[in-house]
Amino acid sequence: MTEAFNKEELKARRRSLRKNMPIAEVILWSKLKNKQILGERFLRQYSVNQYVLDFYCPRLKLAIEVDGDSHFMPGAQEQDKARQEHIEAFGIRFHRFTNEDVCKNVDGVCQTLYNAVDELRKR
Repeated sequence: MTEAFNKEELKARRRSLRKNMPIAEVILWSKLKNKQILGERFLRQYSVNQYVLDFYCPRLKLAIEVDGDSHFMPGAQEQDKARQEHIEAFGIRFHRFTNEDVCKNVDGVCQTLYNAVDELRKR
């Protein structure tokens, strides 16, 4: 099953996405890196099969997606749903936030993540 994660053929894409993160992802990454959320390690641009997650905590199997404008275009929500269902089949849980959520209320986003991490650690 591990061959589904961080496939070599997506390495250049993951690296490019890390180098060109939207401002909302940069803001959220500043709060996730260095184990700032209850000591849990998050990774940027982690892939599951052909999909690349914005942020991922491997120990808790927790994905965080920051949705920008393209996620609200016609047809995008259906694609996001299919993508999320595929990834959830690996036992990964999702938390989605919009760019606006992160940019205007990063403390609220972080509180939501603290609560989610705390809950997952209890299981």
